Amino acid sequence: MATRKKKPARDIEKGYPAKQFVEKLRRLADSIEQGKRFRIQIDGERVSIPPDAIINIEHERSKSGEEVEFQIKWPLP
Repeated sequence: MATRKKKPARDIEKGYPAKQFVEKLRRLADSIEQGKRFRIQIDGERVSIPPDAIINIEHERSKSGEEVEFQIKWPLP
């Protein structure tokens, strides 16, 4: 059995124009609804999200602003 190559830690934010963001959200929603794996490329790296990933929404507030994050998490194999 082939061993998986360990990927380096990564923490980036990638901005998208509204139209591209909507297209990505629509593809994500379709994948979730159909119980299928979602694949996306973010800043040059391909990411594959399993259908059983945990989905949550986070809201943060501080004196300088507010933030809403749509998070998708899954354990590594």
